[in-house]
Amino acid sequence: MSIKTFLLPDLGEGLTEAELVRWMVAAGDEVAVDQPIAEVETAKSLVEIPCPFEGVVSTLHGEAGQMMLVDEPFISVNTGGEEAPEPAAQEAERAQSYREEERAGTQVPADEEAAEDEGSGNVLIGYGTSNAKRKSSRRRKPRGGVAASAAHAPSEAVRVINPLVRKLARDNALDINAVQGTGPDGLVLRTDVEAALAAPAQQPATGAKDAVAAPAAVAAVAPLPKAGAADSKTGLPVASSQVLSGVRKTIANAMSTSRREIPEATVWVDVDVTKLLKLRKKIKEAQGQAPSVMALISRFAVAGLQRFPELNSRIEVEADGGLRHTVFQGVNLGFAAQTDRGLVVPNVRDAHKLNANELSAEFARLASVAREGKAGVADLSGSTFTINNYGVFNVDGSAAIINYPEAAILGLGRIIEKPWVVNGKIKVRSICEMTLSFDHRVCDGGTAAGFMRYVADAMTDPKSALASL
Repeated sequence: MSIKTFLLPDLGEGLTEAELVRWMVAAGDEVAVDQPIAEVETAKSLVEIPCPFEGVVSTLHGEAGQMMLVDEPFISVNTGGEEAPEPAAQEAERAQSYREEERAGTQVPADEEAAEDEGSGNVLIGYGTSNAKRKSSRRRKPRGGVAASAAHAPSEAVRVINPLVRKLARDNALDINAVQGTGPDGLVLRTDVEAALAAPAQQPATGAKDAVAAPAAVAAVAPLPKAGAADSKTGLPVASSQVLSGVRKTIANAMSTSRREIPEATVWVDVDVTKLLKLRKKIKEAQGQAPSVMALISRFAVAGLQRFPELNSRIEVEADGGLRHTVFQGVNLGFAAQTDRGLVVPNVRDAHKLNANELSAEFARLASVAREGKAGVADLSGSTFTINNYGVFNVDGSAAIINYPEAAILGLGRIIEKPWVVNGKIKVRSICEMTLSFDHRVCDGGTAAGFMRYVADAMTDPKSALASL
């Protein structure tokens, strides 16, 4: 027989892991080429994984709820035919290659003269092997302490196959060598690093050198509280406790990054949309259908971004610490959509090329596929400006968090009838509160206010605004 192992494929846009939601087959089942075998949840959407082989399922390399890594064994299928190498042997060979790569450049060459004339041949991602870099590395003097001593004692690197695990530890000043791996043969998993960071011994956070000097303290892992058990801090029973994953984890990280990176400010205005609602009603009576209110307002917002392009931009940090401000000519319009899996932001590509009817249709289509969990990576990434209609939740207003790395987000509250002064007289009008949260680095308050005033005036007198678009 021949056992073929299918590795979890690249799911796009730099996604390196996915949560296994459910298997659609079991060991011993017959499978056909392109038959759906499992459903996984990425940071973007739910994805069905098809099988590339025909045969009988031999091994399922994971259980529901488990995080699966891209390019790691996902399913093994007995396809018949000639004998193939055992998956375990293949995995051991791959693990060894990773260990060799991680050790590349840490051992001193036997012939120093030859090392100066030739590259090491060991290429790490993000590092070259030129002579200049190697000479520069030897001129650096290691800092004192335990870390300096360790640099002179090359040994087999800790087993960490996923580079994101190393980055997570490095970004939090955690010595990866001090983390106790729970994977096969001591493999360090992301959950091991997250558990080490959450351990009480890590509070307050220490520097990298302290982490090296006290590996025992770092390795101490606090067990997660179980349902029904008393919480150590509050004394209250724990209803549930789980590590965030999938979309919920992505939302949490994005919101934290936005608050941490963007110095935002918020402006708001109450807008009389009575004429806008009347215009929409007339369009519906005449044509049998009409664009949604959000689509009409979005059309005004897109036009406003063409007049105030600073808000349709992003700021990125350069390698040297400088800030790069990138302004876009077109608009990919994101909109917040609530789904059973959490809040996602589909985006309408080239929204500046669409009229209100086309925008309305795209909003409906993307919202539908997002709620079904079928939105693709391209549907959920690449927006340059976002609009959030929190009025659907029956609230008047909100200072929305900017969808990082964008520069601004427009918020719409519910439309309610209020007494309003019109030409010196009090009348009942339909009023909507509109807010704009913006990155104060890309512009000052005058620009943000100018954009808001343009959109608000268009909403108040839509006929005049549409005539000029």
